[in-house]
Amino acid sequence: MDTAIASCGCPATLHIRLPAAARAARQARQAAELLLAREAALCPPDVAEDLVLIVSELVTNAVLHADGPYALTVGLEPGRAGVAVGDGSADLSGLHGRGQRIEPGGRGLGIVRALGADLFVSPSRRGKQVIAVLTW
Repeated sequence: MDTAIASCGCPATLHIRLPAAARAARQARQAAELLLAREAALCPPDVAEDLVLIVSELVTNAVLHADGPYALTVGLEPGRAGVAVGDGSADLSGLHGRGQRIEPGGRGLGIVRALGADLFVSPSRRGKQVIAVLTW
């Protein structure tokens, strides 16, 4: 896992490129857990659990609904965290480039919102980023 964590200042940041496979969400969770363990003083344990779930949901959505490459960036400071998941799709409309959903689902972003995160979509050089900001 090619993970970069910078914890020499505030915010503590993590950036990881993710594989174009089902294991992407697991790798993203593990990297976020590592950052949160190293920076435990910045984030209460219950919020850390929510952040790991947010990471998992956003990465899973990217892998299911957009082309790669995929990347995760997490910024953590006292009282606030930002999670950005980049993918290779420039589609900002909310329509998924891979066609219609066949299996049940569609609850990921609702879960992220229910955890109190604000959601944003921003174009990027290689596609887009879905960004969640959580404050406590």
